[in-house]
Amino acid sequence: MTEPLLHVRQLRAWYGAAQILFDVDLQVGRGEVVALMGRNGAGKSTTLKAIMGLVPRRRGAIGFMGRDCSRAEPHDCARLGLGFVPEDRRVFTDLTVLENLEVGRQPPRHWPDGAAAPTWTPAALFELFPNLGEMPERPGGQMSGGEQQMLTVARTLMGNPYLVLLDEPSEGVAPLIVEQMAQMIIALKQQGVSILLCEQNMHFAELVSDRAYVLEK
Repeated sequence: MTEPLLHVRQLRAWYGAAQILFDVDLQVGRGEVVALMGRNGAGKSTTLKAIMGLVPRRRGAIGFMGRDCSRAEPHDCARLGLGFVPEDRRVFTDLTVLENLEVGRQPPRHWPDGAAAPTWTPAALFELFPNLGEMPERPGGQMSGGEQQMLTVARTLMGNPYLVLLDEPSEGVAPLIVEQMAQMIIALKQQGVSILLCEQNMHFAELVSDRAYVLEK
């Protein structure tokens, strides 16, 4: 059996004195879309943040691309090819679409077997997100919420990640944008990008994912 791209074992995390995650186990294979589901407050976003190193107190084993990332800082994870799309978008409002994309640029990557990993350019991303292609010089602060969501995903892809941690992409955006997001995830999977997706929208998750984990409590 091929070693998973990402494997998480007995992940625990705290905010202050409050423990949020209790022994979470999951794994994501190469080219796989996995949904992480659960109600509000179940710990979905915290799971992604803990994997990315954004939660100060965490315990457990996190392996990515054959490396131990249990104590890695967020910038270390990004350099290894782990992308993170936060729920709150965090675009640079004073920068244009193109400038936002350039902020995320990293060199092309290769898989351990030498094959080229998916590589992204602004031109390729404008094909994936035609809305962004119509506004390359628009400042991030003058975009709708759905457009900002697309820009955040596109900026992350400029880092040429092997795997993307995608937090609630359908939350708070128009139905048309949700449909475009679903098409985008399917297109990424076809190109070989792996995705761990936090989602509450059951229909959306069922449409795009290969399988799912549920945080029940």
